[in-house]
Amino acid sequence: MGAFTHEESEFFKVANTPEHPWPVREVNAKVKSWVERLGHIWVEGQLTQVNMKPSWKLSYLTLRDTEAEASVQVTCATALLRGASLRDGDRVIAYAKPAFYAGRGSFSLWATEIRPVGIGELLARIEQLRKQLAQEGLFDAARKRPLPYLPRCVGLITGRGSAAERDVLSVAKDRWPEVRFEVINTAVQGAGTVPEVIAALETLDANPEVDVIIIARGGGSVEDLLPFSEEALQRAVAAARTPVVSAIGHEPDNPVLDNVADLRAATPTDAAKRVVPDVVAERALIAELRSRSAAALRGWVEREMRGLAGVRSRPVLADPYTPIRRREEEIEQGLRLMRRDIVQLVRRAEAETAALRARIGSLGPAATLARGYAIVQVGADVVTSIEQAPPGSQLRIRVGDGSITAASIGTTPAN
Repeated sequence: MGAFTHEESEFFKVANTPEHPWPVREVNAKVKSWVERLGHIWVEGQLTQVNMKPSWKLSYLTLRDTEAEASVQVTCATALLRGASLRDGDRVIAYAKPAFYAGRGSFSLWATEIRPVGIGELLARIEQLRKQLAQEGLFDAARKRPLPYLPRCVGLITGRGSAAERDVLSVAKDRWPEVRFEVINTAVQGAGTVPEVIAALETLDANPEVDVIIIARGGGSVEDLLPFSEEALQRAVAAARTPVVSAIGHEPDNPVLDNVADLRAATPTDAAKRVVPDVVAERALIAELRSRSAAALRGWVEREMRGLAGVRSRPVLADPYTPIRRREEEIEQGLRLMRRDIVQLVRRAEAETAALRARIGSLGPAATLARGYAIVQVGADVVTSIEQAPPGSQLRIRVGDGSITAASIGTTPAN
């Protein structure tokens, strides 16, 4: 509303203390004065009560917010409603002046014009919201949570005693008798739908035993399904941690909830089939898989047995000692060849040794002494000069068959 005007400022400057409290009449008068300064406004909402009789001069309506627990009383001339065919649940736009009745301290709107919101306009708003949420990423496949293969407990939000509730429960129980449901009944059309469904969704989402949540409603008109395209509900579903399945209406119906939910089912029956596996089909699949695995195992065993038989039929396995005997014969032959080579080497070495001995014998001192030569020694030294054996030296003379001890008498140098 902006800053207060001078008159509004003066309105709050009146002394008000414990010693000088305002009486109720004065409080109501001040509130009435301030409210009536608002002037005429346009208000949009959903009708929840239409109290009108042709004989009445005035008619009374209740206008409720479509996404929250908020409502306001509307008073208008009965003549304004004649021919309008308004009923509970209709979306309308009212041109009204806020009014405060000081006598009973109540607030209401005095309407001078009421316009039904057309289907085309509602659809246009839905498409605009759909585009907005898509741009925010609420429709992205990456944020869709997968449904559990076998849920322990399924949360169901639907109308009390509705066909949608009966369809979901009966189909699910037929498919898997052990499945358990946590059902919360809410309004599924009208002004109370959105807040009730959001409250039920938050309750089920907070329950750790609930693995998946189904929001179900049978088919209906565009107006009947409008609550499931309200923005508040879409954001509540997007914020939920538990996977949510949308089962609103029938195949042609497409509320915005279908896009935001983690899975869109064509009908409530389809939702039950998508969420709960078929025990008969699963058992048949298990039997088939067991049969296929048994056949595969038998085939593998047979292939391995044939392969083992082929290996056993080979000569090496038919007589395991054959390679040992062959290696034994090879070793014996190798030993024989090694002994022959060693004998030949020894004989050659003996012949070479005998030849060397003969050469050494022919060139050694013994052969020289046998031919008449002698070796003269003084002590251990061989005498090769007369200077080594001066007169008086004791000499040892070696000959071919022994040695002679003599003494040097004199020396004569060679000419």
